[in-house]
Amino acid sequence: MKPKFLQNTYIRSTLLVIAGLFFGWLIFHRSGDEKKIQVQTVGENKKTIWTCAMHPQIRMDHPGKCPICGMNLIPLESAVARIDSDAIVLTDDALKLADVQTSFVSRMKPVKEVQLYGKIQIDERLLRTQPAHVPGRIENLLVNFTGEEVKKGQIIAQIYSPDLVTAQQELLEALKIKDLQPQIYEAAQEKLRQWKFTDDQIAAIEQSGTVKPIFDIEANVSGIVISKHVNVGDYVSQGMALYQIADLSNVWALFDAYESDLPWVRVGEKISFTLQSQPGKKYTGTISFIDPVINPLTRVARVRAEIPNPGNILKPEMFVTGVLLAQLPGSENSLVIPQSAVLWTGKRSLVYVRIHDAAEPTFKMREITLGPSLGSSYVVLEGLKEGEEIVTNGTFSVDAAAQLAGKPSMMNTEKKNNAVVHDHTKMNM
Repeated sequence: MKPKFLQNTYIRSTLLVIAGLFFGWLIFHRSGDEKKIQVQTVGENKKTIWTCAMHPQIRMDHPGKCPICGMNLIPLESAVARIDSDAIVLTDDALKLADVQTSFVSRMKPVKEVQLYGKIQIDERLLRTQPAHVPGRIENLLVNFTGEEVKKGQIIAQIYSPDLVTAQQELLEALKIKDLQPQIYEAAQEKLRQWKFTDDQIAAIEQSGTVKPIFDIEANVSGIVISKHVNVGDYVSQGMALYQIADLSNVWALFDAYESDLPWVRVGEKISFTLQSQPGKKYTGTISFIDPVINPLTRVARVRAEIPNPGNILKPEMFVTGVLLAQLPGSENSLVIPQSAVLWTGKRSLVYVRIHDAAEPTFKMREITLGPSLGSSYVVLEGLKEGEEIVTNGTFSVDAAAQLAGKPSMMNTEKKNNAVVHDHTKMNM
């Protein structure tokens, strides 16, 4: 049997060990809980990163102002977690600052405003040559300069013709034997008719019984003299051109159409045009002809419109600017978007589509296939649906934000983790 004091010592030692283990458990368990709570707090703090909508390269661990533009920072992880990882998030303030505007994609009748440039020209069908019907010498010109207006039947020149003198003498001699030799008489008359003598003129020669040495040349048509080819004293042969006369009651408007414009231009379409000399006044004509051959030097085809010209207001060689509202055949109900909505890289055509189920204004880039250009808009063949909302103004601002955030953009097709994280504590030092 052990002594009593040894038993008491053993009991005390045991109690001390148990007490030490208990207090050690309390201390270390509490420290572990604090470390767990601390790690959990740090983890929670790391989940919320604050960024700027206009400068996505800014990254901070608490809310505040953007050091670049002064805008309020927004949570990054909370916003991105709810949307597509390739999308870009902007705040309402960022949209206003960048003047970002959107519109809905709709179907419509695609009408293109084709602008053409050209000149007023003479209608070639109304251009006439005034010839000399008999050979001889020009004794007198009653129309002496180009631009002068003449009327049909007006005497415009006088000519001396030995052949004509002989023909008149033959007529007077045939007239004497008209009853005996009617064939000779009729042949003498026909010879004068071939020289454009009228029946009244032939009758006047027969009644006078004298030979006229000077023959009056009358205008064949009414119009404007655009060129004069003879002077007084010139000898002319039968059929030689004396004047060129143009009837300007109708004229042509000849426009130059490039290859890209030709699909929109059709015969029978109405075209309106203005003159530099008459600003604000519009004229209208009908396209009657499209040149089937492209000019190899200018790379254009001539488009002709016929224009009535009362009062000769439209003068040849006037410059005109035409506008044609045309519809491409087979595209009566197409998706049409504004030209400002499209980012074109040379190979790809891109738009930014708004995602409607996001809490903040959110946009994602999408590649589309474009059809014909309508001037200020495009026909969309693939990539969009009716009713989708796209950015139509400020597209470059949205794309710049996507590039800075490392999202797919006009310059890169894949998401890149190249955003710069700014340490707010270092920036304040």
